Amino acid sequence: MLKVILVDDEIQIRKGLKWKVDWEEEGFVIAGEAANGNEALQVIEEVKPDLVLTDVRMPVMDGMQLVKVLSAKYTDIKVIVLSGYADFEYVRSSLVGGVKDYLLKPVDPVELTAALRKSSGEIKAERQKMMETDRMNQAHAEEMREQYLLHLVKDEWAGMNIAKERLSQLQLDMLAGENADVQFITVEIRSSEREQVRELFLPFKMLCRELSYEYEGITSFYDASYPTMIHFLCHHNPGENQVPGFVQKLQKSVSAYLNLETVIGLGKMVRGLSQLKTGYISALLSWSQSSADATSQLIDGTMSKQTIEFTEDVEWKLSNSLEQGEFTSFKNHLLAAFDKCHRQSVMSYSFAASRVLFMLGAAARKYDLYSDDMKKKMWNCQLGIWELTSRERVKGELLELAGVITEKVTETRHSPNGTAIVENVRQYMDRHYANEISLTSLAEQFHINSAYLSEMFKELVGQNFSDYLVNLRMDKARALLKDEQLKIIEIAHLVGYSNSGYFSTVFKRRFGQKPLDYRKSMTADEGGVR
Repeated sequence: MLKVILVDDEIQIRKGLKWKVDWEEEGFVIAGEAANGNEALQVIEEVKPDLVLTDVRMPVMDGMQLVKVLSAKYTDIKVIVLSGYADFEYVRSSLVGGVKDYLLKPVDPVELTAALRKSSGEIKAERQKMMETDRMNQAHAEEMREQYLLHLVKDEWAGMNIAKERLSQLQLDMLAGENADVQFITVEIRSSEREQVRELFLPFKMLCRELSYEYEGITSFYDASYPTMIHFLCHHNPGENQVPGFVQKLQKSVSAYLNLETVIGLGKMVRGLSQLKTGYISALLSWSQSSADATSQLIDGTMSKQTIEFTEDVEWKLSNSLEQGEFTSFKNHLLAAFDKCHRQSVMSYSFAASRVLFMLGAAARKYDLYSDDMKKKMWNCQLGIWELTSRERVKGELLELAGVITEKVTETRHSPNGTAIVENVRQYMDRHYANEISLTSLAEQFHINSAYLSEMFKELVGQNFSDYLVNLRMDKARALLKDEQLKIIEIAHLVGYSNSGYFSTVFKRRFGQKPLDYRKSMTADEGGVR
């Protein structure tokens, strides 16, 4: 029900208004009354009405003064003004924003009913638009959050500056602390009818999102590498563990609403950003221990005692060898790492192999080698790691993949005048422009001297790194401004700026207008064309 308050200094007038229409039938409830504008403001502060019916002539603060306050402070409240014949023309010519109608006293019940219905329709339409805006903004945020999470758990970003502001914008504040304890959950849906899984995956994805909203610190995301799975990042506060309850509710909900089975892998608890990849792989490996049956299963990898002998130093050596085109060096580092894992558990070996596969995938994406054929090779290698029927087979497939990638990367890095490598850097910027990007971090990413990269970039692209990044972000912002439901601060965040004021300054420098003025000019141009 919509809330309305009646404002008139004569109590008999207020009583008469109550009896003139069936308020409940029109979708309203009278939430308060006031004898003047000053009293009305106190009532408004308490009950937060949707609509105000106010007389014009009142002591202390009259109706027109009240309307001006409402138009400045409570812009979402609609107003219907009541006036006597002598004031009618004055009121009609003096109406300000927020006033939806003006009625001549004594109020005719038919006219009052019509005015209420008109206001009700407008209030509901605005609420619907706000809900759609919230859903759209939420969808933008979900997409950005998923992309950023995948970047953190799958790509090479060691040495990059992970800004707390960026994590906060994407509602991932819990990852900002060095001692943040997190756990990953991997969930797959299964059915005896394969087509049913394909048809119901989108509803499953939406259900996972809705459930994650109910639990503070749990975020869902999708990784296209695993097409029938949804993953969750769960932040653990000291002394509490909401994962068991969440997992139980998830399995029950999927069974009740979608009539599907769920296979869930719980990863090990990890601490800090640098361990996210470890936690993610741990959840995937837990899931991989499930049986092939189309029955609901829960595999808890949190108690696994396997030791992990795959360090960031080893991963850097492998990555550097790969990108320098030194396949023999890559092979030696890989065999040395796997030799240590041979003395550990099967799960430790699988973990090390998964880390190598993730690293190879990051390199393939970075150098634009992620073709359908490459995806198929990586998927087959992933299946081999999960099944682990032969360690030698897994080792051989990883080396084969590395050989292909090394050859392609070498061709890129030795292209005439560095054209190909600069193009890969540019494409990387095109994909990750909203993240924290610097010339130094990109040089580290691509294992190139930063001064050399800067020189090549300016020569081949025609502008220096900083100018290209700013222009890229500004062009993206200009496109987003076409969506009038996005706020300026939200657009700033979407293109990589934590401060909307600085974003506006940069935008004006680029286009000669502030973002809001630019949006208005676009709207005016479209109106002129029509």
